[in-house]
Amino acid sequence: MSPVCQISNVVCSSGCRACMVVVEVVTMTERLRDGYGRDGYGRDGHGRDGYRRDSYDVVVVGGGAAGLSGALMLARARRSVVVIDAGAPRNAPAAGVHGLLARDGMRPTDLLERGRAEVRGYGGRIVPGEVGAVARDDDRFAVTLVDGRTVRARRLLVATGLVDELPDVPGLRDRWGRDVVHCPYCHGWEVRDRAIGVLASGPLAVHQALLFRQWSADVTFFSHTAPPPTDEEAEQLAARGISVVDGEVASLEIVEDRLTGVRLSDGTVVGCEVLAVSSRMAARADFLSALGLRPAEHPAGVGEHIPADPTGRTDVPGVWVAGNVTDLAAQVGTAAAAGATAAAAINADLVAEETRQAVAAYRDPISAAPGAHPA
Repeated sequence: MSPVCQISNVVCSSGCRACMVVVEVVTMTERLRDGYGRDGYGRDGHGRDGYRRDSYDVVVVGGGAAGLSGALMLARARRSVVVIDAGAPRNAPAAGVHGLLARDGMRPTDLLERGRAEVRGYGGRIVPGEVGAVARDDDRFAVTLVDGRTVRARRLLVATGLVDELPDVPGLRDRWGRDVVHCPYCHGWEVRDRAIGVLASGPLAVHQALLFRQWSADVTFFSHTAPPPTDEEAEQLAARGISVVDGEVASLEIVEDRLTGVRLSDGTVVGCEVLAVSSRMAARADFLSALGLRPAEHPAGVGEHIPADPTGRTDVPGVWVAGNVTDLAAQVGTAAAAGATAAAAINADLVAEETRQAVAAYRDPISAAPGAHPA
């Protein structure tokens, strides 16, 4: 049905000049009333509060379990929040998420898709992209993406996760998350009662072998390039029936897209169906260096993380971290909980700041009048 002309009250075309004039006048009148449009922003992109259209209460960097959980909590707290999601979750190769109550076995992609929908349902934004740099911008943070886009925020929640640095063994990366695994609590049930090899590639390799023994009686410990087990460790392995194989692992044996064993540097093949590996874990946080925030060696010697207090607050005011970027051993459930904890701390911090500003305005209304806000 054709629209009715707002002046003549008869049916008109979409290009009716009378309607166009009325719309123009109404729009200009609304904007000229106080200099701002109905969206609360002026022509220069600044709002009534003095801040730009691209400014948020919180920018969340990272769209995994920790980041989305934090964004959900913040959006429900009526905070403006945007999630910058590079779309490269650590658990992407896994067939399912395990040990997560009420969601056990769900595909990682399905879990994240549901999480993004929940965040959007409360007004949060999800923006695909990768953060290249973060810098101070007066009392805010300027977050610049690698494609040049920039958003600003009063607070920053970093939940970018980590990168697994695997031993240099041909074929290892291709099998990662399938029959090359790392966490018994993530994969143990799925590989139960199978022949499991443990590649000594980190300081907790013996501990890893002892853990996997809970899921299988057929466990082999490959010393690889690591120092041999201590006398105490050797006794523990022997007591649990875990055989120790010396020699460097040169490659994996794959038959019909299945791991069947490992080949040592001397040509010996030792059978196994699963290979557990301790990766070196490195926080994805290089973009924080301009703020003076750099990864530190983890106390357990298993990689680098961003240190933080129990709420995720870092040494840099206004910056919180959650998930694997700070807790290298966190599973999905732990990461999600950490995101919610950090979000609650961020909201409380913002409330405290807003209360201080309100008290100052209450005491001195003239200084707090419009126009005194930062541009």
